[in-house]
Amino acid sequence: MFNRLTVFGRSSAQFILASITLAALTLASLYIHSPFAATALVYLVVILLFSLSGNFIASLALSTVAVGALVYVLTPPMFSPQIDDPHELLVIIAFLTASIVGTRLIAKLRYEKEAAREVAAELRHSAADLRKREKLWREIFEHNPAMYFMVDKAGTVLNVNSFGATQLGYTPAELIGQSVFRVFLKDDREVVRKSIERCLTYIGQSRTWDIQKVRRNGSVLWVRENAKAILWADDKPIVLFACEDITEQRRTVLALQRSEAHLAQAQELSHTGSFGWNVATGEVFWSKESFRIFQYDPETKVTAQHVIDRTHPDDKASVQATLKRALRGEDFEHEYRLLMPDGSIKYIHAVARATRTASGHIEFVGAATDVTTAKQTEQQLRRSEAYLADAQRLSRTSTWSWDCNRRCFAYRSAEVSRLFGFDPDEPVTLEAIRSRIHPDDLLRQQEIQRQAIEQKTGNLEYDFRICLPEGAIRHIHAVAHVVLASDGSTVELVGTHMDVTEQHAAKQQLEDTLAALRESEQRFRDYAETASDWLWETGPDHRYTLSEHTNATGRLARAVIGLRCWEIASDVEEEREKWRQHELTLNAHLPFRDLIYRTVGRTGSPIYFQSSGKPLFDVGGRFLGYRGVATDITAKVRADQAEQGLRKAQADLAHVTRLTALGELTASIAHEVNQPLTAIISNADACLGWLRREAPDISAVHRSVEWIIDDAMRASEVIRRVRTLAKKGDIEMAALDINEVVNESIALVTRELINHQVTLRTELAPSLPKILGDRVQLQQVIINLVMNGVEAMQTVDDRARELIVQSSRDNEGRVQLSVTDSGVGIAEDDRIRILDPFFTTKSTGLGMGLSICRSIVEAHGGRLSIVHKQEPGASFQFALPVVS
Repeated sequence: MFNRLTVFGRSSAQFILASITLAALTLASLYIHSPFAATALVYLVVILLFSLSGNFIASLALSTVAVGALVYVLTPPMFSPQIDDPHELLVIIAFLTASIVGTRLIAKLRYEKEAAREVAAELRHSAADLRKREKLWREIFEHNPAMYFMVDKAGTVLNVNSFGATQLGYTPAELIGQSVFRVFLKDDREVVRKSIERCLTYIGQSRTWDIQKVRRNGSVLWVRENAKAILWADDKPIVLFACEDITEQRRTVLALQRSEAHLAQAQELSHTGSFGWNVATGEVFWSKESFRIFQYDPETKVTAQHVIDRTHPDDKASVQATLKRALRGEDFEHEYRLLMPDGSIKYIHAVARATRTASGHIEFVGAATDVTTAKQTEQQLRRSEAYLADAQRLSRTSTWSWDCNRRCFAYRSAEVSRLFGFDPDEPVTLEAIRSRIHPDDLLRQQEIQRQAIEQKTGNLEYDFRICLPEGAIRHIHAVAHVVLASDGSTVELVGTHMDVTEQHAAKQQLEDTLAALRESEQRFRDYAETASDWLWETGPDHRYTLSEHTNATGRLARAVIGLRCWEIASDVEEEREKWRQHELTLNAHLPFRDLIYRTVGRTGSPIYFQSSGKPLFDVGGRFLGYRGVATDITAKVRADQAEQGLRKAQADLAHVTRLTALGELTASIAHEVNQPLTAIISNADACLGWLRREAPDISAVHRSVEWIIDDAMRASEVIRRVRTLAKKGDIEMAALDINEVVNESIALVTRELINHQVTLRTELAPSLPKILGDRVQLQQVIINLVMNGVEAMQTVDDRARELIVQSSRDNEGRVQLSVTDSGVGIAEDDRIRILDPFFTTKSTGLGMGLSICRSIVEAHGGRLSIVHKQEPGASFQFALPVVS
């Protein structure tokens, strides 16, 4: 309403102004007597100008006023208004028509202009609003904490927001126009391609999936993709991706899964199952490990009765009592046994704590641990402690623990007193023990222990001597370990004392030999490390045409060019047959391998080569010569020579051992010889008696002489066997019947078996194939094993002392021999060292017997081993290859 009044007021003012203007123009026309048509034209211009700013009605009213003014100009008031000239009437009609049409057209133009102005204003407002909305949505698109991608059907990135590009380590410009597949793992790109195809197939439908994206630096993040295809400009389909970063969520889920897996694995490894028990509802929760421990199906709805049903009958009362206390809300810790369906027994340690739920009910949370292994270990430990005491006494090894704070022994085994020559049942002071240590070793021993305690070192080893009252000297090897407290201070020194007197003596005897062997071994190792190979070629005349050394061999490469192989060899005269055969091979154009020959180096020392070659022929089959390689095997040959020396030393040691054994078997050998000698004397006396008769009984004399011959052969056979074992000679490898070797060996120890009340049982398989070996050395092995078994049964009085010697064939077709006793057996810790040199479980001896036996067996291509057996005693066996 206000706008209308405003428009009406403005139109009225303009109408009044225009009317005044027409009046002024009328007066001016009358004054200057202007023509009628000119006055009408001026009026028309004023009306049209007025219509440009006024409305149509005002302009129409002004036109009416103008017509009145024109009539006034033609006929002033003193005359009666009339128009006589038709031409003037036409002017007035034309004026009125022109003014009406003109003002109408101008009003229409003004209206259309105003409408256009309003439309333009609305368009400007809409454009500004659109720009504002576009800016707002672009800010939302750019800075929304989600990754947005716009891709075409080929996977090309059309647009990407800054947040999404930044999350991947790019700028938007680096991604736009590129393939979207580059930000996915190679293994996932096909999945993304198919997902885009499905979105394009079902336009407008959203699809969601989880996948990994690759940042620019190569790191990976998990995202949740929400994709939808829409129609864009020109109805081209595009796919919009909204990606939510779920890396932390996935990490949390994975961490939770890992924690659950770790908990399950920890329970499985520790054999501990967790449980929950709501006393009011009776509901019981078991972990997977609990079901495994109690051997129930995981689908079973568990109650407290299931625990009672599995409980051992002797423990059910205590378990039920524990459950009654739990019903009163008391925490419990209980150990009991389970009787499993297969009859086995498990030991269970259960502990639980009571809590109250929000509703006030009592609920228990606890754990049940399978401690069967610990119980069994505890029982085995008690047995091991008893075995350890026996083992220490037999091996003459003691254990001790020194308290560094109180400066006294915290523990001392009984063997400590025995080693120092004291009665284990009587108390011994520290001063008395120190008084038995050799004066030259006491200060050094104390200094070593002091430094170990102060420096907090780990293990320490030292040797010292004990001076016994009767003047004997014992050599002791000590091994100790420093024990540290939680604050790093030294609290204990734990160690062992081992009597190595016998090993020390044996070691001293072999040190010189071993030093020489080590020197020889090092010399030959140096030769081996500097050995070299060389390549060679010969022509049809077998003369060297090429000689390429890969290293220095003592002979220049060019020195052999033009020579034949036998012209550089220095063993042609010694081995004529070898070179004759080699020359025949070359002339026959046949390949050869491993020809070993000797030559002389620049220093004059012999060099050994091992050569192999093959003939060369051209396309037409014409012989061109030989091509091959030669290896300097000087070090190997010398090493073989050194090994033969070592074998000789081993044979000498074996010979000494056989002589020692013969010394121990002197009584048995004497008995075996005396028996036939006594029989010879008796038969000779009888023979004389038959001859002194008046009528000599020739047939009886003949029988007596035959008996004398048989007994003499028996005595001779015993002496031959002893001489064979006693003599020192080279190894004589021959085809042997192992059963014969066994019977010959047993004949020498029969008396020892009788003296020690040992029953010998032989189980020798018939028709065994022959083996290749040295009869004397194999007899030594058998006698040593038999005597070891006899000694192992000396203390046995609760069972029969039986020794079994068995021969058979093993699974590989070799001949196998075993010697089994029913003695004290071998401690498990000693099994791995029983065959080592200088290791012995006897109170006396060098510890070389079994080591020599092993060396002899290995030299025969076999292996000496200890057989695990359930019954008391020990069993040694070895297998030897048969003669092919």
